[in-house]
Amino acid sequence: MTESVTLTVTGMKCGGCESNVTNKLKAVEGVLSVKASARDNKVSIEYDAEKTDLDAIEEAITEAGFSVE
Repeated sequence: MTESVTLTVTGMKCGGCESNVTNKLKAVEGVLSVKASARDNKVSIEYDAEKTDLDAIEEAITEAGFSVE
């Protein structure tokens, strides 16, 4: 089952930050697509809820060095 979520992520300042978050999330099994915006402090994720969950997604963002609000 495909789910979509948009999270507020603080600490992203540039395109490099967007890439870092995107790459970290795409490494999570079940994440289908990621769109990160440093300007808006938002990350939109589409994922397979049978393979991953919001906790794993938030953990990946935290491991990338950013905070989820």
